[in-house]
Amino acid sequence: MPFAHFKVPADTLTPDDKKKIVKRTTDLYAEIYGERARATTVVLVDEVADGGWGVGGHVLTAALLNGDA
Repeated sequence: MPFAHFKVPADTLTPDDKKKIVKRTTDLYAEIYGERARATTVVLVDEVADGGWGVGGHVLTAALLNGDA
């Protein structure tokens, strides 16, 4: 069963954006593994609370990622 897990900043994607991620990821797995993979592909879009992650010892926020900070 193909599985993809996306972690994104909370409140930065619309429901339509999430649908696109799920559809395109599923399409990609089906392209790679064949159509048999489509029915069992799992895509998880996990929203991380603002400031709930970091890189290089620095806490990241949506404003910082968007260049607003």
